Amino acid sequence: MGMLQEFRDFAVKGNVVDMAVGIIIGAAFGKIVSSLVADVIMPPIGVLLGGVDFSKLSFVLLEATDKAPEVVVKYGQFLQTVIDFTIIAFAVFILVKILNSAKKKEQEKMVEIPKQEILLTEIRDLLKAQK
Repeated sequence: MGMLQEFRDFAVKGNVVDMAVGIIIGAAFGKIVSSLVADVIMPPIGVLLGGVDFSKLSFVLLEATDKAPEVVVKYGQFLQTVIDFTIIAFAVFILVKILNSAKKKEQEKMVEIPKQEILLTEIRDLLKAQK
């Protein structure tokens, strides 16, 4: 089998395609949540805290000189990233919980009765019918 054929077989396997779709959707979901946090959640919190824009919160460690730029710790951007992560993690948790619940219900429906048990039930029914 040639390397090209082997690569094609690998690339079109269901798991690889599913993983690629998951990564693409995950990246898009991350952008949506980042926008939700930055554009919807943080502005009202900033207003409640006196008009603070969290993404601009920072403090200067070293002032800029003619030879070096200023050194700034942007803790507001970090805070916003932590909130993004928390919301994404919670959403993924809820999604996994729903999927696990659905999978558990499906597995409960698909409980197979062993063949021996079916045969024994049939024998019992035949014996009862003979009496």
